Amino acid sequence: MNLALRTKRRKLRIRSSVKTVKRTRPSVFRSSKYIYAQIIDDAKGVTLVQFSSKALKVEGDKTAAATAVGKAIAEAALAKGVKQVVFDRGEYKYHGRVKALAEAAREGGLDF
Repeated sequence: MNLALRTKRRKLRIRSSVKTVKRTRPSVFRSSKYIYAQIIDDAKGVTLVQFSSKALKVEGDKTAAATAVGKAIAEAALAKGVKQVVFDRGEYKYHGRVKALAEAAREGGLDF
């Protein structure tokens, strides 16, 4: 099976399971250099919080940068009163940087 087709199917499968639960969601985007995360309230159609490893100016290991973004997004979400979320990893496997970001967000106080 074509890699692009598998990626698209994974993204649609995850998005459909995330959309069925009516909660805010942290959405993750991963580029080759940086990782970005934002918390989106789909009911209101607004982005509540957003952080990236580029904005935080985290140097060195990409996994450490993802951990820093996860901690920052959790702290900001708790400050906005958001505790329960549904993790939207998009088209990415729950592995490596995405997993590090999710675990850091859980340690920071988000519940998913």
